[in-house]
Amino acid sequence: MSIYMRQGDIPNKRHTRLARDEARSFNREGVCYEHVVTTAGFDRAYSIMYHLRPPTRVRSVGNAGTVKIETVVDSVLRHYHLKTQALPRAGDPIGGRVPLLTNANLTCYRCRPSKTQDILYRNAASDEVIFVFHGGGTLESSYGKLSYRENDYIVIPRGTTYRLVPRDIAQEDYLILEAEGAIRIPERYKNPDGQIKMGAPYSERDFHGPSEPLFVDREEDTPILVKDGSRLSRYVLAQHPFDIVGWDGYIYPFTFNADDFEPITGTVHQPPPIHQTFETKGFVICTFAPRMLDSHPQAIKVPYVHSNVEADEVLFYVRGRFGSRKGVESGSISLHPRGIPHGPHPGTILASMNATRTEELAVMFDTEKPLALTLDALKIDDPAYPLSWL
Repeated sequence: MSIYMRQGDIPNKRHTRLARDEARSFNREGVCYEHVVTTAGFDRAYSIMYHLRPPTRVRSVGNAGTVKIETVVDSVLRHYHLKTQALPRAGDPIGGRVPLLTNANLTCYRCRPSKTQDILYRNAASDEVIFVFHGGGTLESSYGKLSYRENDYIVIPRGTTYRLVPRDIAQEDYLILEAEGAIRIPERYKNPDGQIKMGAPYSERDFHGPSEPLFVDREEDTPILVKDGSRLSRYVLAQHPFDIVGWDGYIYPFTFNADDFEPITGTVHQPPPIHQTFETKGFVICTFAPRMLDSHPQAIKVPYVHSNVEADEVLFYVRGRFGSRKGVESGSISLHPRGIPHGPHPGTILASMNATRTEELAVMFDTEKPLALTLDALKIDDPAYPLSWL
């Protein structure tokens, strides 16, 4: 994140002693324990935390299994429509994730949990973006409490230990992107000083980090489920990992709400990059937010037929009437792969001519590498979708 944050007690200079009452301190050493979290080695953003006890105190480490993602073998090149609202509620916000699309740079999951999260979780190898399709609550992490609400993107940096605490688990519904690379604000949105430019579709005021500390001073065995690629490990620490008296830096979980995206429009249809929200290795994330439509008197106000010969395009339909599509619904996912054209459904071009505004909201991600469909996705695919342009 390009916005500096600071919470709690930290020393005036990094890598110097933060004193603690000797009688109450670990091993009577009279200090808090500095914990530096870095990215790209030591070359990019970092944060520094201060624990009551060394965060390296591990009671036990065990194998917790693997995350198996089975992909479709010998699939044909075609368009897909995944009706994800047909997925039953199952599991918690971690174990209930259903993989649908994957490549070397990301895995896309849907999650409709039926029970609350009962163990702390850490993704050691990937940044996570959780789009809150429905629901709301608090993300509790080493960095403190972060409130989230419907249509929030929750961006969780790799290595963050966290727990989702929903207000009502029966309402929770997520789209989750697990990213090999770091999730960042596009460089073109920032000036040379690192500030988000005037004219970008959002500003620093639209991003929200943890609002209050979550200080847990407990000397007790605490299990954590750690994911590293497909491997799962179960760590048991000798204390609760949220024993942090303060931290500062640029690495922390944050939210951005899709309804705070400020769309850019023109006299004629503008290409998808104007909707870009985040960038990362191998793909981009875009927000199609409610907006005024094109103002030219002869403008066609739905997207043109498009062959994106170097990217796969995925749309998650959130709400509203989708002007260029027939048959999709809230919760649908469409995959339009490279090499074959996609475009507006018959009848939608003329129907768009007199429209002045759209209330649609959708999340899009475009990938550099082809996406593989999972067997779970195939179960909710509409096989007639490739023929829906006839």
